[in-house]
Amino acid sequence: MSNAFLEAEEHVLTTLEKDGSRRWLYPRLSPGKHWFSRRIVGFSLIALFVALPHLRINGKPAILLDITAREFTLFGYTFLPTDTLLLALLMVSVFLTIFLLTALLGRVWCGWACPQTVYLEFVYRPIERFFMGTVGRGGVPRQQTAGWRYVAMYAVYLVLSMLLAHTFLAYFVGVERLGRWVTQSPIEHPGPFFVMVITTGLMMFDFVFFREQLCLIACPYGRFQSVLLDRDSLIVAYDRNRGEPRGKLNKQLPVIEKPRGDCVDCGLCVKTCPTGIDIRNGLQMECIHCTQCIDACDEVMEKVGRAPGLIRYSSQNAIENGSQKFLRPRVVIYPILLTILLSTLAYNIATKKSFDVTLLRNFGAPYTISETDQVQNSLRFKIVNRSDKPEEFTIRVVQPDAVTTDLENAVTLQAGETETFPLLASAPRDMFLLGQATVEFEITNTSGEKRAIQCQMLGP
Repeated sequence: MSNAFLEAEEHVLTTLEKDGSRRWLYPRLSPGKHWFSRRIVGFSLIALFVALPHLRINGKPAILLDITAREFTLFGYTFLPTDTLLLALLMVSVFLTIFLLTALLGRVWCGWACPQTVYLEFVYRPIERFFMGTVGRGGVPRQQTAGWRYVAMYAVYLVLSMLLAHTFLAYFVGVERLGRWVTQSPIEHPGPFFVMVITTGLMMFDFVFFREQLCLIACPYGRFQSVLLDRDSLIVAYDRNRGEPRGKLNKQLPVIEKPRGDCVDCGLCVKTCPTGIDIRNGLQMECIHCTQCIDACDEVMEKVGRAPGLIRYSSQNAIENGSQKFLRPRVVIYPILLTILLSTLAYNIATKKSFDVTLLRNFGAPYTISETDQVQNSLRFKIVNRSDKPEEFTIRVVQPDAVTTDLENAVTLQAGETETFPLLASAPRDMFLLGQATVEFEITNTSGEKRAIQCQMLGP
């Protein structure tokens, strides 16, 4: 009986064999100028990742994403849930920055700065090479590997994943609270302990098992590159004009027989790729621009007496036509939009008061008439103390003078506290025109900051 399924000519995914089983990738190590540069950047980013939760700016953590308290502190400034405009400006600015960097430098984030790439290539894979006996060269480990090596390797993975998980959680709970949890029994904080176990398990699953599949399957960034890149964007590219047709080196002659190109078809660019692709097939979604293939190819070109750069940082237009345009619509539009957004964000942060005030109406009748023929509106003032110290707040009527309130004493809020206070405003009946009267309130805190807020009182 003939097979009802057609056999694939090549790997459908670089991490799958033709029969659908997992294909484990053991990339060959290709030390070169790009690899050394990436390693310096990678270790610097790891040091920054570990240090950021411990750094303090203006008495606050450099980064603290306190989800339970709904407070997000970034480099000394705390964003609250009421800062929707600021948060929106910040997030759009981040995305536009990614778009601009991609248009200019391709997927430089993926290959040089993404935590997945940095930790996998410079921490977890070196540990694997150490225990599998492939230090300094990488590639497929020996067939016969002692069992104790696997046990020791996974033990190191577990300790490393625990440290990484604790550092990661410090961004969300703060180093002080995390320190208390670490020194206490898990029985005293079962919820956080459970979160820690889950986070450690996810770290183990990702860096020990899932690995490059996160970039190929789960991460959407590679799928966005078709709209983020253009033909003049910087990419890792193979020069087909120079390299084709490929050919092996002649064993008798020290040079390649003509009319073959410079590519000797050694396959090192594929063996060293951490996602298992062949860069000679052109721009691909799986390419993370790690430049390992560039270092591998340059090494081979040097050995066979050819000029380096058969695989290099370039663009599609530069490779095919020899020309590349730097100024393009997206390269101009993105910086303009980014400048506008960042300027608006900086202005709003600079002019932001240390407290927020929201005026609300109480439920029930829109107004009542008192025995003294005064029109009364029941209001609520919601005050958010954004400062790091207790503050007293005074609410008074600026205009008109005929309006009075029943709130005579100042109200006190602790640091970061939010409170809602009822207020009954009274105005003469003859002040209302078509059932409305404009009233302006002024709220002042202990530090002397003032905020004015207008209200339309309702009446007959």
